[in-house]
Amino acid sequence: MDVNGTVAEGFEAVRDAFVRNFEVLGDRGAAVAVYRGGRKVVDLWAGPKDVDEAGGPWASGTAQVVRSATKGVAAVVPLLLHQRGLLDMDAPAGEYWPEFKAGGKERTLVRDLLAHRAGVPALDVPLTPAQAVDGVSGARAVAGQRAFWEPGSAHGYHAQTYSWLLSELVLQVTGASLGQWLAQEVTGPRGLEFWIGLPAGETGRVGRVGPVEPPAERAGGLRTRPRRNVSQAWEDPSSLTRRAFAAITPLPDENAPEFRAAELPASAGIGTARGLAGVYAALLGDTEDGPGLFTPDTRGLAATELSAGPDRVLVVNTRFGPGYMLHSPASPLLSAGSFGHPGRGGSLGFADPETGVAFGYVTNAHAKSVTADPRAQALIRAVRSSL
Repeated sequence: MDVNGTVAEGFEAVRDAFVRNFEVLGDRGAAVAVYRGGRKVVDLWAGPKDVDEAGGPWASGTAQVVRSATKGVAAVVPLLLHQRGLLDMDAPAGEYWPEFKAGGKERTLVRDLLAHRAGVPALDVPLTPAQAVDGVSGARAVAGQRAFWEPGSAHGYHAQTYSWLLSELVLQVTGASLGQWLAQEVTGPRGLEFWIGLPAGETGRVGRVGPVEPPAERAGGLRTRPRRNVSQAWEDPSSLTRRAFAAITPLPDENAPEFRAAELPASAGIGTARGLAGVYAALLGDTEDGPGLFTPDTRGLAATELSAGPDRVLVVNTRFGPGYMLHSPASPLLSAGSFGHPGRGGSLGFADPETGVAFGYVTNAHAKSVTADPRAQALIRAVRSSL
């Protein structure tokens, strides 16, 4: 396997695991990056740029759609607004966004919205792909949607509706779109290759993604087939699971220019592994890319458990902080204090304050995994063995 990039001394196991992902776990084109203590110690890429191998080899600057791994990068924005005193986590979201008070949601707190406790993971009337990206219809739909449960009383993964919940909240507070604010305040000043709303000048670097079948039922000791109750939820069109992931119907074409340009903080982020890891590294402190972003208090808040236990959408036990999925059996990260977010199909980014590690993995080969993808987990194990 022809692997490009660099690995610092002591992290050779990550390169070995990365190669094995292609040889055994069915990866097509992918990249992984790791920071430790603000310094990049792994920066690797291999395979074709496009999942169908039509566009040449993966290059240093190749970027991919990372699906829900976008959520962890997007969460940086409300947490920085909170850090700057512009957003109160304990205030009702309706104080900033009056239209959101409808449908039994008037007591929904900002922290409920960020931790998948807002009660609106699905829409009674799904949006079309065109409506999902028009900047108006999504916010209007979630504001008018009646809650599926008493907000704050339970949690369920807001797979798609998270886009409009978060983007409208940020717009109401700042007057800017979330993608614009992220570029101006976070990624742009540090030269980090990650966008929520791909600029026209960056389209040529983005590969085509697509579905792939796992090579075996079990790989690396991890389950790759879902449990029976999860399978049943996915098979039932009326289940909250199916309805949450179908809030945009039909599913948008993730390779289409309009999807890539859309500011959908739940699913449409595009970045390199280096950019994804670099964002999380900045949450831990100063890096070779620029100054740190979070104060110790904000970093502690990011890793604070706000939701735990049975997830009404994913039908497994999950843990969430404000915008981040936390370390759990459903989403194993590096240590108990890690916070980050996977993307359905494989991509993953996270930060681990205990070890000073920040991690980013992106792939064009989208498997059926929702959280603990075997390829990402193999790389995490290799990182752990290198510390």
